[in-house]
Amino acid sequence: MQTITEEITAPQEASPEKQEQTEPEQKKPEKKKRRFPLSIQLCTALGLILAAVLIETAALNSTAFADWYRTYIYPVWVATYGRLTSIFPFSVGEILIMIAVFGIPASLIAMTVLLIIKKGRRKKVGKVFGYIYLWIITFVVVVQVNNCFVLYQTSDFAKVNGIPVNEHTDKQLEQLCDAIVEKVNEAAKKVERDKDKRIVMNCDFDETARKAVKNLSSEFKNLDGYYVRPKPIMCSFFMSQMDFTGIYFPFSMEANYNNDFYKAKLPCTVCHELAHTKGYIQEDEANFIAFLACIRSDDPYYNYAGYLTALTYVRNKIFDYADDEKKAKIDSAICDEVWADINANREYWDSVKNAKDTVFNSQTVSEISGNFMEANLKANGVTDGRKSYGRMVDLMLNYCFDKA
Repeated sequence: MQTITEEITAPQEASPEKQEQTEPEQKKPEKKKRRFPLSIQLCTALGLILAAVLIETAALNSTAFADWYRTYIYPVWVATYGRLTSIFPFSVGEILIMIAVFGIPASLIAMTVLLIIKKGRRKKVGKVFGYIYLWIITFVVVVQVNNCFVLYQTSDFAKVNGIPVNEHTDKQLEQLCDAIVEKVNEAAKKVERDKDKRIVMNCDFDETARKAVKNLSSEFKNLDGYYVRPKPIMCSFFMSQMDFTGIYFPFSMEANYNNDFYKAKLPCTVCHELAHTKGYIQEDEANFIAFLACIRSDDPYYNYAGYLTALTYVRNKIFDYADDEKKAKIDSAICDEVWADINANREYWDSVKNAKDTVFNSQTVSEISGNFMEANLKANGVTDGRKSYGRMVDLMLNYCFDKA
């Protein structure tokens, strides 16, 4: 008998193709795409610029708002941002200028090269550099408005501090000049001098200056609180070519000064720039504050610098109308020590003007700088431009004859 055996075979596995057909497809969860048409960075930057524009608009239309801003908001920036930049022993503002002068052109070259070689990623390259330039623009706009432009719309120093505004006669101006000549002659004898009778500076331009201006806070508003650290400029000769002895730099909130020019008036210059950092942005007001700060200081060098600076402005004002006899009378009353400093100062500025083998021509730099300064002042409502420095004399007359 033939035996029949049953073969038991294992079930065949389904082929990959069939398995895919039989098993339900497993879909990966899709990431939800943001539906914002603008990026967070772009919205933030545009928001900051809009806020700055609104602040400036409010200041332009309301002096009361500008005064409130100077009293309550601006000091916050000085005590925070100004305190931060004061940590550094060098001028942060000068570094920022160097970055702008060299960094921006370099970045434009880099962007152009990357757009050429990164053919498949040009959109991303353009986006990265676009944001870089957007934040630069945002920084410039926000800082200029908050630390400078709004301050031009505030009430003037005389109104804020109750100084009468009156017209004064030429005789009163000459009386003021006589008093200043007497004081400057007296102060000139109390400072160290070399064999040519020129001043030998023996004072600091930091703590003494801050103390001198702050001492006025008991009489004048907005001069209390934190004071930034005054700093010399490394490229001081270039600053001289621009006809600057000092500069308030809003982007770093610093009081910077020229460390190259003849220093007889330097204490007054430093106090002038510190006055700007307290919200008094008008040049005549900063001059007047610096004058009072210096002549009330305990330091004889500051006393002398204050009277010497005042003499320059008052003398120039009289010489606008005086005849030769009156001019000679004033000049003959000025002592030899003061004339030594006046002449040394003139010699320095002549040497800058006539300097050879410089990177930039001094006369060209001076002209460009002067035009820019004039345009900037007039754009901020100072109709007489650089001549506004001389209005310090009006403040002196009003203060000396009508208040003090």
